[in-house]
Amino acid sequence: MSKRLSRILVYGVHGSGKSTLAQRLSERLGLPWYPVDDLLWEPNWVEVPVARQRSRIETICRRDRWILDGAYHGWRDVPLARADLVVGLDYPRGLSFRWLLRRTLRRLSTGEEICNGNRESLGSVLSSDSVLMWHLTEFGRERRRLRAWHGDPSGPPVLLLDSPEALEQWLAGLPPR
Repeated sequence: MSKRLSRILVYGVHGSGKSTLAQRLSERLGLPWYPVDDLLWEPNWVEVPVARQRSRIETICRRDRWILDGAYHGWRDVPLARADLVVGLDYPRGLSFRWLLRRTLRRLSTGEEICNGNRESLGSVLSSDSVLMWHLTEFGRERRRLRAWHGDPSGPPVLLLDSPEALEQWLAGLPPR
């Protein structure tokens, strides 16, 4: 990438490593990272109304420098209209599901805080709305969306990375901070 990146959207299915990559990019490029979960969830897993989510995302995307680790219904268009680059984690289903399962089990055993005081519980993991179910039901749709963005010349450039090795190779070529 020859252009200096200042607005990056990291996109992929649940468990693909979006937040981990966003944090690494923030450290590497000196860009502020805005964890999307912090903007979407209040304490006790109360979802922020979509209009308020959109307003929060619009405020961030008006800035000259940012990294977001996801884009969801009701406001995907906002970061896409301003991003210099979408980094698409287009990993195989089995890999991302294994990572998600491992992360979920770790969070259950440690009580790790996810966002705004929220934690995963056995009840949330076993519910029909669990992050594991989202992965199983949304994987194909998210992959198709990402690949459609990649093929759309009217949108921002989309870098599709199909393996952790491809990601590491791309990161190695980024300019230092």
